[in-house]
Amino acid sequence: MDQKATEYFARIVEQARAVLESVVITTEITPDRSILRLIAEYGRRRVVAKEILTVGERHYSYYVLRGPYVEAGFDNSPDPKAIRLKFGRIGADYEQKLVPHLHTENKQRLMLTDEINFSSFLEWLVKNVPNA
Repeated sequence: MDQKATEYFARIVEQARAVLESVVITTEITPDRSILRLIAEYGRRRVVAKEILTVGERHYSYYVLRGPYVEAGFDNSPDPKAIRLKFGRIGADYEQKLVPHLHTENKQRLMLTDEINFSSFLEWLVKNVPNA
C-alpha cells in the first residue's frame, strides 16, 4: 500500500499547491496505514485536510476555517448525526459506518453528501468560497 499511498498523496500535494497558499504537508506511511495532513491558506481562510488510507478504506476530512469558525467541513467519519440521518437510528450495526457528510455554520448544520476526494473538494472550494 505504501507506494500507492505515496503516489496518491503526491497528486494531492500537487493539486493543493495549484490552488492554495502556504501549503504544509506531513505524512506518515506504513504498510498498514498511511496518513496525510495538510494545512494551507485560501485567502483569509485556512484549509485543513486529512486523508487516512488503510487496507480497503479511505477516511477523509476537508475543512474550511475562518479563524476557529468552521465554514464548511466535508468528511466521512462515523458521525452519530450523519448515521441517524442516513439510517434513521444509531446502533451497533451502524456505529463504524463511514458516512459522507458536510458540516456548515460552525458544525451546527449537517447534510449528507456523496463521497468526495481532494480534487472535488478543491473544485467546490473555488466555486463556493471567495478567495479574499
